[in-house]
Amino acid sequence: MSRLSKNTTATLIPCLRYRDVPRALEWLCQAFDFERQRVIEDRQAGVIHAELSFGNGMLMLGPVVDSAYGRLLRQPAEIDGASTQGIYVVVNSADALYTQAKAAGAEIVIELKDEDYGGRGFSCRDLEGHLWSFGTYDPWADPANEEPH
Repeated sequence: MSRLSKNTTATLIPCLRYRDVPRALEWLCQAFDFERQRVIEDRQAGVIHAELSFGNGMLMLGPVVDSAYGRLLRQPAEIDGASTQGIYVVVNSADALYTQAKAAGAEIVIELKDEDYGGRGFSCRDLEGHLWSFGTYDPWADPANEEPH
């Protein structure tokens, strides 16, 4: 473990911005089975910060705003639907999540398939175009990643 990492549940937490945060919260829970962890609202601005959990992972999200951090980001719709990164989520059943995401209106961009490196998965875009990949491949459990004895 890195000497600089904190001993906590998950040290990497993706952060996404949405134009309609309340709608994104509902949709992400419905489509991807996330659970609301925390939602902070401002009377005038609405939702200013939210945290969704999935297993031991978390996603933080907030509104698209004109701020020092916000000016560093572009929404997929601002760059012809492109993504500059993607999020991979390890799941028990890629088939079940595929069915649920598709029923919620996720745009499937890579169909459900078995991967050459192991596992089964698919990739999709959410309601505002962010790229997500879901699969059963778990790099933590891959025997090739085990320390030699």
